[in-house]
Amino acid sequence: MAKTKPAASTAPKTRRPAPLALVKNDAWLAPYEPVLRQRQVRLQARIEEIEQHHGSLAQYATAHQQLGLNHDAARGGYVYREWAPGAEALFLIGDFNGWDRQANPLQRLDFGVWEVFLPDAEYGQRLAHGSRYKVHVVANGQGKDRLPATLRRAVQDEETKDFAGQIWRPETEFAWTDQKFKVAAAVPELLIYEAHVGMATEEGRVGTYREFAESVLPRIAAGGYNVVQLMAVQEHPYYGSFGYHVANLFAASSRFGTPEDLKFLINEAHRLGIAVLLDIVHSHAVKNEAEGLADFDGSGNLYFHKGERGNHPGWDSKLFDYGRDEVQRLLLSNLRFWLEEFHFDGFRFDGVTSMLYHHHGEGVNFVGYDDYFGPGADEDAILYLQLATTLAHQFKKGSLLVAEDMSGLPGLCRPIKEGGVGFDYRLAMGIPDFWIKLLKHTPDENWPLGELWHTLSNRRLGEKTVAYAESHDQALVGDKTLAHWLFDAGIYAHMQAADPDSGAARALALHKLIRLLTLSVGGEAYLTFIGNEFGHPEWVDFPREGNDWSYQFARRQWSLGDNSDLKFHQMGAFDKALVQLAREQHLLAAGPATLLKHDEENKVLAYERGGLVFVVNLNVKESFTDYRFWVTTEGAYHVLLSSDNSRFGGFNRPDEAFEYETFEHQLSLYVPSRVALVLKLVG
Repeated sequence: MAKTKPAASTAPKTRRPAPLALVKNDAWLAPYEPVLRQRQVRLQARIEEIEQHHGSLAQYATAHQQLGLNHDAARGGYVYREWAPGAEALFLIGDFNGWDRQANPLQRLDFGVWEVFLPDAEYGQRLAHGSRYKVHVVANGQGKDRLPATLRRAVQDEETKDFAGQIWRPETEFAWTDQKFKVAAAVPELLIYEAHVGMATEEGRVGTYREFAESVLPRIAAGGYNVVQLMAVQEHPYYGSFGYHVANLFAASSRFGTPEDLKFLINEAHRLGIAVLLDIVHSHAVKNEAEGLADFDGSGNLYFHKGERGNHPGWDSKLFDYGRDEVQRLLLSNLRFWLEEFHFDGFRFDGVTSMLYHHHGEGVNFVGYDDYFGPGADEDAILYLQLATTLAHQFKKGSLLVAEDMSGLPGLCRPIKEGGVGFDYRLAMGIPDFWIKLLKHTPDENWPLGELWHTLSNRRLGEKTVAYAESHDQALVGDKTLAHWLFDAGIYAHMQAADPDSGAARALALHKLIRLLTLSVGGEAYLTFIGNEFGHPEWVDFPREGNDWSYQFARRQWSLGDNSDLKFHQMGAFDKALVQLAREQHLLAAGPATLLKHDEENKVLAYERGGLVFVVNLNVKESFTDYRFWVTTEGAYHVLLSSDNSRFGGFNRPDEAFEYETFEHQLSLYVPSRVALVLKLVG
């Protein structure tokens, strides 16, 4: 019997999908591609579910319009709703009903939502602009006065210190004039000025939104910064928490002024060409029940995880349950609210490391990729962050999203379609830690230039980084600013510009070099903290019982930087020149810096970035009159910036008018001790 060939299979061959872009760029991620794809699948499924029930992600993010106390013109009155499935009863109380805990009960609706309607005909005169209110929640047989979850304004009684919600319906709405402001046009590269409104005044008191707009914004603009990052805007009961123990997610802190005052600040920033980021706290919340959301309905979890999982091990605060639909909706609505109501241009997400992992980054070194994608990863939190970045970018085109993460999660700042989480920038948290460690523990002559270069330049390719020498973290009580570390006691005794003290000269020189190195090598964006651009002394310590409620260290001494007879003014002048150079040369938009010469023996670094040549002499005593190194492009070079210019407290040693000709791709320069030069080809 003749043998026949088996019929050829007609079944289509299954092709393996092309690797995710994130994996293409980093082969070490290949074993974890299934995790990355599963995250994409889960996100897509969640978005489809949201769109099926709500129409769009943006429409889903409207919890603040559904919950809380909102005036409904169509119905002719106020509607108050609250989500509290575990509660036994709720009552709206306030000065409108003499704080009677029985007068206005809510009715239970579906899905754990409660509601009461207060018609204008009966309550129109009593529920007026400025009226105060709370909700009385009965659970487990006990009643507690609470603040509504989505209230827009909370105010504190000066005598009792008690917080209450406040109806805010001014007769005239704020008139925005920022319609032509576009983030992408105003901010080609991020130069961020991190600021706290309350401590922005020189007097020993709490500053205001209006004062900041009128007095500080012009300083920021003059200094060349194009982004202001505002801390402590979300309402927080304890001023000394620096704004990171938030109680009322949707309320702009009333201690700094009215909502219109904050809108005025943001509108004015936009008029000056400055984008405004909100330092938003979705990583945890205050555990106070009187002001916050903890155990709101007596169930023990509601917005937060139940039991110990709901407590942060290091922050004495509550942790959100990101896997719960209502929590996702509350937090996403919070993002939409700040973008829409106050015209913020994006967010700096605080505490992202704590969100990403079940262990919150506590005691973990993150030495391998298993640490990022293993069982320690909190997939619910990652899903929420992907939803958050998707919403923000869809709702406001060009919005800027910065993540505070010290773990270095791969893909955190890459698009979701590539396998990422969707942030635009991450903070280079290792750089300021390195500078502090160096100043504390290593003599100047032993600074390891190889480690210095590695710390500044080592970052994930394609993930934009915000470099900074110091932020608010480094200045908190228990530490001090870089300037204070450098000058030490001399910051009180040797700050006259004409003072020849050698210790102060060393401190001034290094303060400039640290900033130049950080900006030019460390990232694709740059940040400074309010006042540190001119070397603000001391530290930050808010009024508290331990310092006898003093504002001494919770203010900014602008007069120091304004006084041309002081070294503070010289540090400020250098910062301004450095930022101006970065803007004019589009330095931060250029690719990474390329090392030209690493001279450990003589303590000199030479490198290129964005067509500029940088030479930094960190030698404690040696100046070099014929210092040679190879450059990529031959020709004549001229000095754009010298840290030794007398305007910056230097000695005018290099001739800034001189043109340096290359010879066989070599430049030969005079580079004095503790001086940096920035050069560019002529023409």
